[in-house]
Amino acid sequence: MKVILFEDVKKVGKKGEIVELADGYARNCIINKKLGTEATPAALNNLKLKNQNEERVDAQNRADAEKLKSMLATKTLTISAKAGGEAGRIFGSITRLEIADELKKQLNVDIDKKNILMDENIKEIGPTLVSLKLYKDIKADIKVVIKAE
Repeated sequence: MKVILFEDVKKVGKKGEIVELADGYARNCIINKKLGTEATPAALNNLKLKNQNEERVDAQNRADAEKLKSMLATKTLTISAKAGGEAGRIFGSITRLEIADELKKQLNVDIDKKNILMDENIKEIGPTLVSLKLYKDIKADIKVVIKAE
């Protein structure tokens, strides 16, 4: 029996695949547990339409991310922080959350703090390059300037 999988099933196949299984295993384990459905012509057509829609949405998201990447390449984010006794040091540090908030305030760009790629927090005054994950494999760099208050 041919089955369309709704989820990844170990040793059987991945989500969205059409696999050939024994009738009993397909009915009792896969279809009964709602891990897949029988590959009828209607189900195959629904899968085809769903895949086309996902491809269209993916292409739109990728285009939006590329557009945002080109816009961010020309921008500079300026953050003010209290400076400390040592030259070039600030009190505390600038975190991902603060960068995400400033991106929203200054550039009206909403990026989750998890998508801001920094090894460690910024602790010094001056320019720094910060990477942002915009989409699956699209990353952008933005110049962040820390100024002393």
